[in-house]
Amino acid sequence: MVEKRWNLLAQPTETSDKEDITNLCHELNISPELATLLWQRGVTNFDEAKTFFRPELEQLHDPFLMKDMDIALQRLEKAIEQKETIIIYGDYDVDGTTAVALVYGFLSKFYDNLHYYNPDRYKEGYGISKLGIDWAKEQGASLIIALDCGIKSIENITYAKQIGIDFIVCDHHEPGEILPDAIAVLDPKRKDCAYPFKELTGNGVGFKLLTAFCLKRDIPLEELFEIIDLAMVSIASDIVPIVGENRILAHYGLKKLNTNPRVSLKALKEVSGFQGEMSIESVVFTIGPRINAAGRIKHAKAAVQLLLSENYEEAVDFAYEIQNHNTERKTHDSQITAEALEMIRADDWLLTQAKSTVLFKEDWHKGVIGIVASRCIEHYYRPTVIFTKTKEGFAAGSARSVVGFNLYQAIESCSHLLEQFGGHRHAAGMTISIEQIEPFRKAFDEAVVANISDELLVPQIDIDIELKLEDITEKFYRIMKQMGPFGPKNMQPVFMTRKLSLAATPRILKEKHLKLELLEKESGVTMTALGFNMRDNFYDKLLNTDEFQAVYSLEQNTFRGQTSLQLFLKDLKF
Repeated sequence: MVEKRWNLLAQPTETSDKEDITNLCHELNISPELATLLWQRGVTNFDEAKTFFRPELEQLHDPFLMKDMDIALQRLEKAIEQKETIIIYGDYDVDGTTAVALVYGFLSKFYDNLHYYNPDRYKEGYGISKLGIDWAKEQGASLIIALDCGIKSIENITYAKQIGIDFIVCDHHEPGEILPDAIAVLDPKRKDCAYPFKELTGNGVGFKLLTAFCLKRDIPLEELFEIIDLAMVSIASDIVPIVGENRILAHYGLKKLNTNPRVSLKALKEVSGFQGEMSIESVVFTIGPRINAAGRIKHAKAAVQLLLSENYEEAVDFAYEIQNHNTERKTHDSQITAEALEMIRADDWLLTQAKSTVLFKEDWHKGVIGIVASRCIEHYYRPTVIFTKTKEGFAAGSARSVVGFNLYQAIESCSHLLEQFGGHRHAAGMTISIEQIEPFRKAFDEAVVANISDELLVPQIDIDIELKLEDITEKFYRIMKQMGPFGPKNMQPVFMTRKLSLAATPRILKEKHLKLELLEKESGVTMTALGFNMRDNFYDKLLNTDEFQAVYSLEQNTFRGQTSLQLFLKDLKF
C-alpha cells in the first residue's frame, strides 16, 4: 500500500466565515460540524442551503445560451421537414452510448428516418471515423449528430462536408485552436461560448440540444425528464464535477433510477446482483463498467441496444450478454495489470528514477489498457501511459493522471512524436508509431519532471473536518447524506478522529480485510470500523500501539434487520 499524505481542507478562520457557520447552525438547526461541511461547499446562508438540499429542474440553464444552439436546432428542424436521413453518432464509452440512447431514443418519438452508429474501438478508434462517414453516406444520410466526440475530428468532418454530409457536434472535450467545419459546434468549453456551466458530459450537451428541441416545438419538458436517468449514468461514469447542472441532473436521475427506472437500467442492476438504493458511487462501480464492457470487448452497439430496450425480458437477455463481456474484461484487466507491474519491477530506471510510467506490449487487449493505467497508479503513483499494438501496425495508448497534474499538457508537449491524441487533464488517448514509443517515453518523463512537484507524487487524502465519535449520530448521518449526490467537487465527506484505541482484538475478514471495534478515549464511545485490504499494513501495528488516528467516511450497515452506522476506513496513522 502506497503511503498517503493527509490534507485537512480549508477551515473557517475569518470572523465572517465563523459568523456564517453560526448562522447556518441556528437557521438550519444543525451542528457546527455539519455547518462547516456546507460552508466548504460554498453554502453560507439559508437560501443557498435550500438550493443545495433541494435542487430544482427549473434551475437548469436556457439551452440557447450555448453557442451555435440556434443554428443546430435550425439544421435539425430542416432535416426533419425535408425528411432527410439523420445519423446519431456516439463514442463507444458510457458517455457516448448513453448519449446515443438518449438522443436517438427521444427523437425517434417524433421522427423515424433515424439511424445510430458507434465506432468500433479497434477498427476505427476514438472520434469521427472515415468508415463511419462512408457508412452514413451508404444510408443516404445528409446530417450526422455527433455525441461525446467530434471536436478534434477536423479532417474527417471536412471530408463529410465534401461528400454532402453536415455535422452537428455535441462534445465536451477541450477544443483545439481550430474548430471542425461543422454546421454547429456545441461545446461549452469553446472559448467563445458564454454558456454558464462548462462541465457537462457529452450526453449532457445532447440533453441540452433536446431541451432546445422541446422548447421550440412546445413539447412538455416532463417528457424529456423521463430519460434523465441516462444523463445521470453518464455524469457518474464520466467522473465530471457533480455541481451546478450536473448536480441537478444527477439528483433527479438517481431519484428515477431508485423509484421508476427504465427497464434497461433495472435489468443491469438485477444482473449485477446489486441490492438496495443506488448512489453515484454504486452506478460508477456497477452500471458503468458493464455498459463500457460492450465496447471494450466486442462492440458498443450492444450497449445501445440494451439501453434502448423497452421490453424487460429482452433487456435482461442483453444485460446478461454485457455481463459476460464484463467478466471477460475483468480477466484481461487482472492478467495485464500483473504483467505491467512485473515490467515496472524489472526495469531499474522505471522503478527508481522515472516520475512517470510508460509501458508497451504488443498483445495487450486494447479495451482495458485505460483500466490498467489506473491500476498501475494504485501501486506506483505517477502519470501513466499504457500502449498496445493495433491491427494497423501502430500503437494505441491510454493515459491516466494523478490528482493535480495536467496530463493533457504533458502529452501535448510530446505531440510531435504522436500520430494523434485527445483527452483532458485527467485522462487521454493517443496513437503513435511503434518506433516512436521509446522517444515518447523519455520526452513524456521530461515533461512530467519539469511540471510535477514531489508532493503530487504522493497520493493525498482530503479530510473535510476533524470529528469526535460522540458527534456521530443518526441525525448527523441523515443530514450529511442529503448533501449528495456525491462525486467530484462534492465528494462524500471524509473525517479524521484522534486518540483512538482498540476496544477488542481486530478481526480478519477473508484473509485481507480488518474489522475493528474503535474506542474514543475521551468520550468512551465505541464504533465499528471496516478497513478493506488493510490486514498486511496495519494488523501488527494495531496490536502494538496504545493510540492512533483514523481517516474514514461514514456508511450505514444493515445486518439481520438491524441498521447501524460504521466507519469505512481510508487510512491509519500511529
